[in-house]
Amino acid sequence: MDKAIQQLVDSGEMLPLMEEFYTIQGEGFHKGTAAYFIRLGGCDVGCHWCDVKESWNADLHPPTETIKIVENAKKYSDTIVVTGGEPLMWDMTFLTSKLKSENLKVHIETSGAYKLTGTWDWICLSPKKLKLPTQEVYDQAHELKVIVYNKDDFRFAEEQASKVNQNCILYLQPEWSKRDKVIPEIVDYVMKHPKWKVSLQTHKYLNIP
Repeated sequence: MDKAIQQLVDSGEMLPLMEEFYTIQGEGFHKGTAAYFIRLGGCDVGCHWCDVKESWNADLHPPTETIKIVENAKKYSDTIVVTGGEPLMWDMTFLTSKLKSENLKVHIETSGAYKLTGTWDWICLSPKKLKLPTQEVYDQAHELKVIVYNKDDFRFAEEQASKVNQNCILYLQPEWSKRDKVIPEIVDYVMKHPKWKVSLQTHKYLNIP
């Protein structure tokens, strides 16, 4: 990468944009609401069940001027969701400051594995076993969303719930390919442990992005 461009990426003035789209939030607390998604490339957390593995290699997603990303976003919605990949691999300060200057609500979906940068109205923390969140993200998360692939994920979920702040909303979400098997297990678990809620990937049931 050109040195000048690399400097802009490092400062957050350019970002490896994979895709951007206007749709319905499908998961967690804000499910069913319209939002504009900014998906950034780059992730080294490496979940084997990830449904956007094409986001992992940031080099496949050319650096895009952050100002242009913001200009596109503000045309569609007052709620912007930054996702990935793992967006906290990049400095989010410039992006979120520009989005906030347009009076937009700014959400992030993150594994929490990197330093928390940026100013956020909502932080959805979806921790992964291979690379655990930083304490700062635990402290500031608004919702904890644990993906359930097998029974050990319930243990992991409780471990993670013990680390987040007391106001954090707790969700268990079935991994899509295992949903028929794990949904009954999640329902049973939530009924026995009602501090948890069930999250579903409703956008997949609705057949939308």
